[in-house]
Amino acid sequence: MTTQSLILIVEDNREVRLAARFVLEDFGYQVEEVENPVQAHEFLSHTQPALIMLDMNFDLDSTSGEEGLRFLRGLKRDAIDVPVIAMTAWSNTDLVVQAMQLGAVDFIEKPWQNQRLEQVIQQQLKISRLQKNNSALSQALAPNGDDPIWQSTSMQQLMAQLSAVAQTDANILITGENGVGKSHIATWVHNQSLRNTQPFISLNMAAIPEQLFESELFGHVKGAFTDAKAERVGRFALADKGTLFLDEIGTLPLAQQAKLLRVLETGEFEMVGSSKTLTSNVRLISATNAEFEQLIAKGEFRQDLYYRLNTFAFTIPALRERVDDIVPLAEHFLAKHGSKYNKQDVTIGPCAKQALMRYSWPGNTRELSHLMERAVLLCQAGVILATDLHLPNTLDSNAIDSLPEVTLEQAERHLIKQALSKFSGNKNKAAQQLGITKQALYRRLEKYALED
Repeated sequence: MTTQSLILIVEDNREVRLAARFVLEDFGYQVEEVENPVQAHEFLSHTQPALIMLDMNFDLDSTSGEEGLRFLRGLKRDAIDVPVIAMTAWSNTDLVVQAMQLGAVDFIEKPWQNQRLEQVIQQQLKISRLQKNNSALSQALAPNGDDPIWQSTSMQQLMAQLSAVAQTDANILITGENGVGKSHIATWVHNQSLRNTQPFISLNMAAIPEQLFESELFGHVKGAFTDAKAERVGRFALADKGTLFLDEIGTLPLAQQAKLLRVLETGEFEMVGSSKTLTSNVRLISATNAEFEQLIAKGEFRQDLYYRLNTFAFTIPALRERVDDIVPLAEHFLAKHGSKYNKQDVTIGPCAKQALMRYSWPGNTRELSHLMERAVLLCQAGVILATDLHLPNTLDSNAIDSLPEVTLEQAERHLIKQALSKFSGNKNKAAQQLGITKQALYRRLEKYALED
């Protein structure tokens, strides 16, 4: 159980616990109380609070803080990731230092000022949420060693060029059709960069209403506008010292482009509703499928901003332009989705590979990934056949016009005999070649009296 607003008070003085409960509940938090670290460890075995307020002194003595330090060591040993605010009635600099070294995030003296207590708690809860979000994001985006090996010359050249600039801080613009993998490439660049231990923050510009652009990018303070009921941290602040990826950058409204240009030029910005100037150190990667020349010619995109974005510009070729990558990518997605659905033994049959390479892939690698996921789920025989792919008919009109004047049964009988002859009677291989299951082949062998 994890409750975002739950605060655990570890304090042996009942009156102090009661006073803290009244204050915290007035601030809108849920509160649980325990009298000592032993009870706190028991509580943590079944419930994870959002924050712990820890008294440093209990029954053993009154000033050393050893009980509180022992509790902090236990949290560190057990890898319990909960922010702890240490409390003491004694002004003891050495104890403060020791508590911080063992993982306490802040320190407050008793009796406390309620306003100060609220500020400390809000700040530490905000920092904790950001750290957990960034940690989850980093794990989700971490390289796992199974990136596809590009076979096409165009992709090999592109990756070599990206490798040469990945460890710089230069801004990168990635262009290409929808679905070619621009976000994947942006993630790869971040993971290869010197900032790879810092946050990678992504924002799809096309999904943000114009009136919220500034708030999303730069954040806002409480009360900045009608619905601003709490302070919000913007993407530039979240990505500080890391990488900010702005997808669909071509959709950025003209009115907001000057503000983005300013932060790219100076690193400075203000949160909405605040006059305080903040700074952010980010490496910007942007992506689009738009034609910037046309947008600039129409006055819909600032030329100076465009030049800021494209210190290095790379275009990812469409999948139909690099046929050599289709089967390796399909096998990559097969392994990914096979692991997800516990079907790791599934393979792609020869007939399916041929069908994949004949298709034009208007949705590019995104379409291929979705198709392989569906094929993994539908596959029943351990081998993905052409029929499992459900690809649109790729025959052109000339091929249809050239079909011989025979019945469907005659054509099917001929193809079965041809496949059996090609594979010296091996029915498994013949069925794979024909794009049908072995059971379906046996039914047709019986139907056409082709059994040995």
